[in-house]
Amino acid sequence: MPIFHKIHRSAGENEVLAIADSEHIGKTLRRNGIEFVVSEKFYRGEEVSEEELRRKLHEFTNINLVGEKVVSIAIEEGLASEEQVIKIGGIKHLQVFS
Repeated sequence: MPIFHKIHRSAGENEVLAIADSEHIGKTLRRNGIEFVVSEKFYRGEEVSEEELRRKLHEFTNINLVGEKVVSIAIEEGLASEEQVIKIGGIKHLQVFS
């Protein structure tokens, strides 16, 4: 299962690393009347290996992750705990700010 990441840069030095398991890209997740779009524009950038993803996770202070695999990797790397994860439509979502 491929993993995609995309770097978003805005004014100043603000950067967001968006990462998603490929099977969720393009889907709309729903929970309690909330819709969360895992948009192609935001998440589909370059394919990344698990090893490269682990390295990139430590290079950014603002990270947005969607999917079981990528969220599990972020937790394994010590960037968050399972208690910080939410599920939207049964899919794991995590935001990391450091």
